Amino acid sequence: MPKQQYQVLADELKNKIDSGEWPPGTKLPSRSQLCKEYGVSDTVVGKAMMILRATGLTETLEGVGVFVAEPK
Repeated sequence: MPKQQYQVLADELKNKIDSGEWPPGTKLPSRSQLCKEYGVSDTVVGKAMMILRATGLTETLEGVGVFVAEPK
């Protein structure tokens, strides 16, 4: 069964974090930037971000943005 768009996007963003392209403390692009860059809807970006947050890869600072978390 093919992966859902949000799973593909989450994998892509995770790869950027794991490879060091986005080191801890890096602010991720905004949801609208990610929508444009990957050609997906806001819903897809939202689900992908939930996966990253649930797996501890990112932290959200309300009103500031989403950042790569320090490894635990």
